[in-house]
Amino acid sequence: MAAIVNGSFPSPAANADYTSALRINHTGILSHVYNGMNGWSIALTFFLILVAYDQFKYVWNKGTIAGPAWKIPFIGPFLESVHPKMEEYKAKWASGDLSCVSVFHKFVVIASSRDMARKVFNSPAYVKPCVVDVAYKLLRPTNWVFLDGKAHVDYRKGLNGLFTRQALETYLPGQEEVYEKYFAKFLDISRKQNNGKAIPFMSQFRELMCAVSCRTFVGHYMSEEAVKKIADDYYNITAALELVNFPIIIPFTKTWYGKKAADMVLDEFAKCAAKSKVRIAAGGHVTCILDGWVLSMHQSESYRQKIAKGVAVDESEKPAMVIRQFSDFEISQTLFTFLFASQDATSSASTWLFQLMADRPELLNRVREENLAVRNGDRNIRFSMDILEKMTFTRAVVKETLRYRPPVIMVPYIVKQDFPVTDSYTVPKGSMIVPSVYPALHDPEAYPEPDSFNPDRWITGDAEKASKNWLVFGTGPHYCIGQTYAQMNLMAMIGKASMFLDWVHHVTPLSEDIKVFATIFPQDDCQLAFSERP
Repeated sequence: MAAIVNGSFPSPAANADYTSALRINHTGILSHVYNGMNGWSIALTFFLILVAYDQFKYVWNKGTIAGPAWKIPFIGPFLESVHPKMEEYKAKWASGDLSCVSVFHKFVVIASSRDMARKVFNSPAYVKPCVVDVAYKLLRPTNWVFLDGKAHVDYRKGLNGLFTRQALETYLPGQEEVYEKYFAKFLDISRKQNNGKAIPFMSQFRELMCAVSCRTFVGHYMSEEAVKKIADDYYNITAALELVNFPIIIPFTKTWYGKKAADMVLDEFAKCAAKSKVRIAAGGHVTCILDGWVLSMHQSESYRQKIAKGVAVDESEKPAMVIRQFSDFEISQTLFTFLFASQDATSSASTWLFQLMADRPELLNRVREENLAVRNGDRNIRFSMDILEKMTFTRAVVKETLRYRPPVIMVPYIVKQDFPVTDSYTVPKGSMIVPSVYPALHDPEAYPEPDSFNPDRWITGDAEKASKNWLVFGTGPHYCIGQTYAQMNLMAMIGKASMFLDWVHHVTPLSEDIKVFATIFPQDDCQLAFSERP
C-alpha cells in the first residue's frame, strides 16, 4: 500500500509514516546471507581465497624474471617434475639468466648463466646448501654440510687432511681390489649369464661405485653383504632426494623408503666408526678415510692431554690439525655425506665413461696405450700416485666426460636472507635458488663445439684456461672436498679396464638421450657386453 502524504509537512520525507515505509530491514538481509551459507560454500570461499593468495604470492616473488605468468594452484609444475626431462631444463636455462617456478610452498629461482651461478656459489652470507627439504630428515639437520660460517670452516679443516696426495695413495690398494672383483663380475654377467649379449649396465656401475666408495671410506670394517645392501637400497635415497618431491614423509612414498634406507646406512657407518676407534687405539695403521680421521682425533687428544698436564711437547709432535673428538654418530653422518656426494655422481660419470669409450675406440686405444706406457708395458703393476699423475690423456678423457656429461647439473641452495642477486631483482628469504652448471660447461666461448666430445681440448686447446666455467665441483666455500679423489678414481677405473677388458656398446635410439635421476644417465641405461682382453 502506498504511504499517505501529509501535506502539513514541508516534504514527504518529514512524514513519519512515509519514512517508516522507506526503512530497510538490515536484519533481514544479514539473516538471508547467513541462512544461505553452508559448509560447502564456506569451504569454497576459503579455497578461493587461498588460491588467490597463492597466485598473488607467486607473481609478487616472480617480479621481472622469466617464468610462467601464473602457477597451477598450490602444486605448481609438480606433476611434470616427477619425471623431469633434460629438454625442459635446457628450455628453462635458455629463458634467461634467472627464471623461476613455484612447487607446493617453495619458490624456486634458477640461476642459469655462468656468472649468476658463480655469484650464488660465492655468496655464503645470503645462501647455504640445502639439497631439498627432506634432506634434513635423511642426512640429519646436525650434519656438517648444513653448518654455516665458522662452524663449517672449522669442521672442513679437520677433513681436508683426508684428501691430500699422501692420503689418497693410501686408499689405492683397496680401490684396485674392488675394480678387479667387479671387472670379473662384469665378465661373468656378459659371458655366462647373457652369452655375450649386451644388457643395461648402469645398475652394475652404481654397485661398483658404491663398493669403491665404501672401501675407500671405511675399508674392511663393512661386510660385503652390507655394501651390497647399501648399493641396492641407495636407489631409494636418490629417489627421495629428487629436486621435486613431497615435502613431508608419508608412509610408503619415495621419501619414506628413502628415510628407511638412510637410517640403515647411518647405522652401518656408526658401527664402522666404533670398530676403527678400537683398532687405531690398539696401534692399527691407516687403510681408509675413516682410519685417517680417527687417527687424527687420537693424536689430537694425546696432544691435548700432554698440554693439560704441563708436559713439554716438541713442535714436531704437534698434529698438523688439532681436532676435537667426534662421536660415532657424527662420524657416521659425515661418511654418509661423502657417500651422498660420490655415489650418484660417480655412477653417472662411470656409465658415460664406459659408453663414450666404447663408441670412440680410437680414444680408448690411446687410453690403453698410455696406461701400458706408464707401467713400462707391464699391465700388472699396481696403482700409485706417480703412475696416475703421468696419465695425461686419461685425465683429459675424464675431464671431458665430466664437462660433456656433468653428473650434477644443478645444486640447490636455501636463501637465508633477502638476496639482491642483481640490481633489479632480489630473491626473497626462504626461497630456493639453484645455480646450474650445465650451461657454463657447454658455453661455446669457453669450449668451442661444446656438444662434441673432444679430450684434446684439455691438452692442446684452451679448456684449462676456462677455469671460471669449470663448475663440475662447484666453487666457493662449499666446493667439493673430494674433487681430486673423484677424478683420480675415474682415471684409475677406466685405465685398468682398458688394459684388461674389451667392451661393446649396443647403440639404441635412446643411447645419447639424457635421463635425469638426481644425476644424469643414458636413457637406455648403457647396454654393454664385456669380454676379457688377452
